Amino acid sequence: MIDVGEKTVIATVVLPGRPRWAVYDERTAAFYVNIADPPLIVAIEAKTPSTIRERYKVPAKGPHGLDLDPRGRQLFCACDGQELVAVHLDSGEIQLVGELSGPPDVVFFNPGLGHVYVAVGNPGVIDVFDVRRMELLETVPTEKGSHTLAVDQRKNKVYAFLPASHRAAVYQDV
Repeated sequence: MIDVGEKTVIATVVLPGRPRWAVYDERTAAFYVNIADPPLIVAIEAKTPSTIRERYKVPAKGPHGLDLDPRGRQLFCACDGQELVAVHLDSGEIQLVGELSGPPDVVFFNPGLGHVYVAVGNPGVIDVFDVRRMELLETVPTEKGSHTLAVDQRKNKVYAFLPASHRAAVYQDV
């Protein structure tokens, strides 16, 4: 862990495997970190970051992208095993949200619509899930190799960066 203001390392924590992505939750004052193998999400307290507070066993291969719904108290984890998994932080319950079109990269949650966007570089799509109903809404074609997204939550726009054609595609969600 690094104190950015002081530009110093303030703590280290030994993780049980390769980290993939992390998010911070203000309510629990913890970092949640995806571990590729063994498939886990670990919680690390911000105040005492040298130890792992909790471990959530992910029932799919290779946790990759991760995002947080702070109001709904859920983590959304896109796994290399082509599954989107939700972890309910208050209960610890783990639920399969749906299958992905391929191995994922980044995940973004849009709280206004209750949608999760998952970039899948092969075949080149964005899988859009409704997390209130826990179902796939649509699969939006992008371009093979497109695995980086940005989301404008105010305007409900998703930007997919297309490396092969050197463009960005804009998806308007409703």
